[in-house]
Amino acid sequence: MSQQEQLLPLSLFIDLERSGPIPLYFQISTRLEKAILDGTLPAGARLENEIAFGERLGLSRPTVRRAIQDLVDKGLLVRRRGIGTQVVHGQVTRGLELTSLHEDLQRSGKKATTKLLSLAVTKASKREAEHLGCPVGTEILHLRRLRLADGVPVSVMENWLPNEFIDLTEMDLSEHGLYQLLRFRGVSLKVAKQRIGARKASAEEATLLNIDKNSALLTMERTAYDNSGKAIEFGQHCYRPDLYSFEVTLVEK
Repeated sequence: MSQQEQLLPLSLFIDLERSGPIPLYFQISTRLEKAILDGTLPAGARLENEIAFGERLGLSRPTVRRAIQDLVDKGLLVRRRGIGTQVVHGQVTRGLELTSLHEDLQRSGKKATTKLLSLAVTKASKREAEHLGCPVGTEILHLRRLRLADGVPVSVMENWLPNEFIDLTEMDLSEHGLYQLLRFRGVSLKVAKQRIGARKASAEEATLLNIDKNSALLTMERTAYDNSGKAIEFGQHCYRPDLYSFEVTLVEK
């Protein structure tokens, strides 16, 4: 990653009470949190390593580590293999409405990019046939993509589409959201049946999403239908819960 480590100005820590009743790690954590919330440390900024940070402030590494862990636990910082400690990009929240992740990211002001992992015409299994309303063995399109927000991996998405869409190309799917492509082709998406859950990441998913193996993932399974009631797509997606969430409004009847 090209993001440079960001040195925090020592003025943020000039008033540390080294012999007072408030633990040093808590004082450090509080000041770092303020720097994140007021934009001094913007989303995506990478902190200098714990050893260098401690040496600049004259603090032990355990003290610095505990301060940083406090903010990791709050979801403000994340530790990434090969990158270091980074300010979390603002979490994307999806309301329970019929939108795509690509659209959610755009509405959140983030740049959505896609890496196509696989694209193939395959024969519908019993499960896929049930969701798409087609006979078992029918040719369908299977695609798997990695979606990124401002260059940070957010989701692994797997979709199956009826055979009228098997001509979708790698370029189409790399440059546009799936629902954008479907609407462009005249599909009117009206309703979807959706299930939200959670599970542990597989080794491959952990690598793709740059998280630790067996980390928790938010999952979503969806079958979307057009205005005639025909199934248009069946999808199984997993998301990094530190960067993505679902939101629903409940109304008393």
